[in-house]
Amino acid sequence: MVDQRASSGISGLDEILFGGFIAGRSYLISGPPGTGKTTLGWHFLEEGAARGEPALFVTFGEAEAELRENARRTGFDTSGITVLDLSPSSQLFAEMQSYDIFSPSEVEREPITRRIVAEIDATGPRRVFVDSMTSLRYLAADVHEYRRQALSFVRYLVARGAILLMTSETSAEQPDDDLRFLADGVLEVALGRRTRTIGVTKLRGSDFRSGPHTLRLTERGAVVFPRLVPDADRAPYAASQIKTGVRELDRVLEGGLERGTVTLITGPTGVGKTTLTMQFVTTAAAAGIRAAVYTFDERGETLMRRCETIGMPVAAEMENGTLRIMEVESLRYGADEFANLVRRDVLDNRTEIVMIDSVAGYRVAIAGEDLVERLHALCRYLVNAGVTVLLVNELQELITSKVSDAGISYLADNILQLRYVEQIVDGASRLLRGVGVLKKRLSGFENTIRELRITEHGLAVGRPLAGLITPFVEHRDGDGRA
Repeated sequence: MVDQRASSGISGLDEILFGGFIAGRSYLISGPPGTGKTTLGWHFLEEGAARGEPALFVTFGEAEAELRENARRTGFDTSGITVLDLSPSSQLFAEMQSYDIFSPSEVEREPITRRIVAEIDATGPRRVFVDSMTSLRYLAADVHEYRRQALSFVRYLVARGAILLMTSETSAEQPDDDLRFLADGVLEVALGRRTRTIGVTKLRGSDFRSGPHTLRLTERGAVVFPRLVPDADRAPYAASQIKTGVRELDRVLEGGLERGTVTLITGPTGVGKTTLTMQFVTTAAAAGIRAAVYTFDERGETLMRRCETIGMPVAAEMENGTLRIMEVESLRYGADEFANLVRRDVLDNRTEIVMIDSVAGYRVAIAGEDLVERLHALCRYLVNAGVTVLLVNELQELITSKVSDAGISYLADNILQLRYVEQIVDGASRLLRGVGVLKKRLSGFENTIRELRITEHGLAVGRPLAGLITPFVEHRDGDGRA
């Protein structure tokens, strides 16, 4: 029997939950203030109301008018949602002066319980959001009493077929372990280095996608970007080669680059890495192979103009729809957001080539997370989907034995190294750009260094060079291993 699922109102969160919340169960959203717990609750209730399900918001903190106004400003439609306002009134301070025999918890607990029961009986909600359960703690005489009341409350709602979503404010001083034990599912929200995160730590009766995942609060509510799973969209594809458009370079590569491989184009600044990679991308686009370029390092317009000045028909292919250049601001997109952006492009537009310029820009986007782990997941996902990946990698030193400063060369099926070389001819030296292949898994390759020239008519690759002072060195990664 398949469990009936109820959408959370956020597609990315439903993906993490493998379809949504299971009907007739309770879920806890735990986290510090400002992490978006109330926003998640509004999404949950609005989704239910849109489906014709009675939805109830029980608030112990914010007043109803304030809640609805804040929700309206974020774009939520709260008209079909009932709000039970149990927040302290402005008369509370004056009334507390009469508590000379009973404690506030003893005086307030019974009428609050009656109001909750009366509202639930009257509306028969299918979805209930309680913000927050932490407030009930202060109405209980002790911890044992609180746990008993919380368990009774949860069972009362679930027994009536409602899905209960509740929040708690957690801290080292006041943990919410008791609520975590009671709930069928636990979602943890937190403040990350640059944005918020959300992860599932418990989900009775169902599997879920491990996190943490990115949670971003926008002017239109919450958006969840699930962490990429490499095998998520695996698809079969026919083996083929894609040419670079430069005859001598295709000869070095023994025909071109194979589909569904990762190619690392590496070298120092100014040596022509981006230009060479754009040559490959533009040639493929002209052949009807849809390509997407994600540039972290320069404006898309600047990149397009640079290519046009040397004869690459970038604008024409963009107009044809076979080439897309997207400017990516490293400080705006996190790793999960960028991965989901690429994934949606692959699935929706059938993109077959993805170029990332550059690895250094991508490193900034992941905000201190493990670069190798993140890049591994992204590249494996794309390769499994039959996408050809081109990674532009800048080396810090002009003359170095490294292939990568980040230890990512193992990801690459192919490695093209560009570098500056000095050639001696008749006693005179000149500085040249050199290009060579260090690695190619699916075929052989020419083991030479050829001159690379950038001309007004495009790229030109010459014959193998001789008389070099600084020849290519042994293939080494950032940790110095061969």
